[in-house]
Amino acid sequence: MHEDHRKRVRERFLRSGLRDFPPHNVLELLLFFSVPRQDTNETAHRLLDRFGSLPAVLDAPPEELQKVEGIGEASATLITLVSQVAKRYLMESAQDKLSFDSTHAFHTFVKSQFLGSNQEAAYLLSLDSAGHLLHCSAVSLGTKHAVQLDNRTLLETAFRHNATKTVLAHNHPSGVASPSQEDILLTESAARLFRGVNIQLLDHLIVAGGDCFSMASHPKFMAIFL
Repeated sequence: MHEDHRKRVRERFLRSGLRDFPPHNVLELLLFFSVPRQDTNETAHRLLDRFGSLPAVLDAPPEELQKVEGIGEASATLITLVSQVAKRYLMESAQDKLSFDSTHAFHTFVKSQFLGSNQEAAYLLSLDSAGHLLHCSAVSLGTKHAVQLDNRTLLETAFRHNATKTVLAHNHPSGVASPSQEDILLTESAARLFRGVNIQLLDHLIVAGGDCFSMASHPKFMAIFL
């Protein structure tokens, strides 16, 4: 009985993709690959009950996933892998085409770097003289509430990718997408650092959830980037 049901779900996916799948069916199908024979429908519902939504399930830490009945190490690893593969796909498919001037696409790309992250992290985006993205590099992993930047790491990263322009990005996993006083001081320091080696810091983007705050676009902070 389970195998017939699984076959129908797989055929439905191959025929029309995930577009019309409700969240529990998406998780049910995913769990087919880590739970060979058992019914995964109830486990999918338990995951949604525990975390509230499909994105929240995919972003959940493996140790939290394994607290749900029916989720072992293999299933937790598989679920975690999905968000990481999506992030990698977005990064590598967009990187060769992105320009700082394409604001919406650029911000979407930056937000994708923080998918599934429950701690603050910082990225340095290296750009050429025309503002095209050369590379996106993690430069700091912090805590849930703070991130630190090392001047040497920033310079080495920019030089390694032949950047003439740069953009900083970091996230507020449990906050709002607006700069703290520490963020403002950090941005001022980074702008001075890059200016000293003839590299322009174009912006500092702060991500929280689906929001992306551009410090360079805010009148209060524009002078930092001049």
